[in-house]
Amino acid sequence: MRTSGSIQPPPADRAGPRFDLDLAPDGYAWWYVDGLSADGRHGLTVIASLGSVFSPYYAWARNRGPADPLDHCSLNVALYGSELRRWSMTERGRSRIARAGDHVEFAGSSVHWDGTALHVRIDERCAPLPQRLRGTVRVWPEALHPEAYVLDAAGRHCWTPYAPRARLEVDFERPRLHWRGDAYLDANSGSEPLERGFRRWHWSRAAGARRTVVLYDRDLRDGTRRQLGLAFDADGRARELDPPRDVALPATGWRIERRTRADAGAEARVVRTFTDAPFYCRSQLATTLDGEAMHAIHETADLDRFASRWVQCLLPFRMPRIA
Repeated sequence: MRTSGSIQPPPADRAGPRFDLDLAPDGYAWWYVDGLSADGRHGLTVIASLGSVFSPYYAWARNRGPADPLDHCSLNVALYGSELRRWSMTERGRSRIARAGDHVEFAGSSVHWDGTALHVRIDERCAPLPQRLRGTVRVWPEALHPEAYVLDAAGRHCWTPYAPRARLEVDFERPRLHWRGDAYLDANSGSEPLERGFRRWHWSRAAGARRTVVLYDRDLRDGTRRQLGLAFDADGRARELDPPRDVALPATGWRIERRTRADAGAEARVVRTFTDAPFYCRSQLATTLDGEAMHAIHETADLDRFASRWVQCLLPFRMPRIA
């Protein structure tokens, strides 16, 4: 693991995601994909989680003692668009999960890395309205960057930006939907719940013509703040950026503070908000970073808000569980 510096990625056949991680009690691992269509009309997020970090059931289990992460797994799928929006996140227990090094199954859904692309097969039900969500998502990295970066002082949380630049194909039967665009793939893992290590974070990945810039600002539970900025070129090589200036964004509908970073003299603005939840927000930004105008996917997570009793009681309406 590294905390800074540039690296040379290893060959692609040794660099892909692995799903057979050893997970500590109360720990987690997730694999994250986001993408925007070439025409800008559609967006998508897929998060495959072992030890679902935002699960109220996992949080309640931890209150009774160390909990088994593999008994709290989910495939979260969100489709965004002006005319079509879908959300699914059904938690499943250990008996409904199967995994190997390059493959993980969530009952009827699965995620598979074939050495060249990530294939996601989706067969889920949305919530709170029980609409069917069935289709496939394929992600082809333009380059791989499988280096893990430590996010906290104790080394309990790390982040791996597998594919800062990627191509995406979305093909759904239900609803009828097909598009292509640019994408991003990363992974996070940890040996303790997020809310034990962090109070909040602001993360973004910004795509430009020449590079991708990822910003990761974390407010740690011990009161310190950590910042990481990386610019990835077309070959997957990374160089660390001096943190650009702080830019305040409008608070969310649930009054969560949002912020990002942008070049001196440049503005960052919210183009549209995809998800606005009591403790979490995902948006699209227009910004300027490393001297280039870019569109960005931005997220804010407030872990203090997530851990509050009233939010925990709301979450099952959007996150049903099948043991």
